Amino acid sequence: MKNIVILISGRGSNMEAIAKACAAEGWNARIAAVVSNRPEAAGLAFAAERGIPVASVDHRSFAAREAFDAELAARVDAFRPDVVALAGFMRILSPAFVERFEGRLVNVHPSLLPAFAGLHTHRRAIEAGCKVSGATIHFVTPVLDHGPIIAQAIVPVQADDTEDTLAARVLAREHVIYPRAVRWLVDDALEVADGVVTHRGGESQLLI
Repeated sequence: MKNIVILISGRGSNMEAIAKACAAEGWNARIAAVVSNRPEAAGLAFAAERGIPVASVDHRSFAAREAFDAELAARVDAFRPDVVALAGFMRILSPAFVERFEGRLVNVHPSLLPAFAGLHTHRRAIEAGCKVSGATIHFVTPVLDHGPIIAQAIVPVQADDTEDTLAARVLAREHVIYPRAVRWLVDDALEVADGVVTHRGGESQLLI
């Protein structure tokens, strides 16, 4: 059985979606732990109530990012992860951390990468006049928001959209494609060649 470790910083709605799908769909995996950089993160309570081990490594207790990342990596490694999923984890990870979990570390980003990497994605999409936006699940590399793309979901940008309304519509799609992508990792269903990810069984990697 594969071990999934999920990293969160807040409510962890994508973590909830992954945990629920894992249980409902009978994956050959378990959520081995939920780890947060904020001890007060609401998502830790959701996990603990369901018997999922939880841990926190408070980044505010470390003077340097590298020291925090080293402690976080040690804590994650203790759960022997096959998949490490960043689900609203609001810290930029050091190259050493990323390389330690290379090929197992995935993230969700609320835009159609490579467009709008970084912050304020919904505002930027609206200001650019985009007619569609969406979410991307990707492997994490040392370059922020630029890893090989596993799956994407598209949503329309409405004429009267605000950041909040667009964010809510994108988040609903994240809750569909992120569990799907994690399941593919659990099933060893993905192949990466020249930076391009394909599904060995031909499942669609695009949700419209």
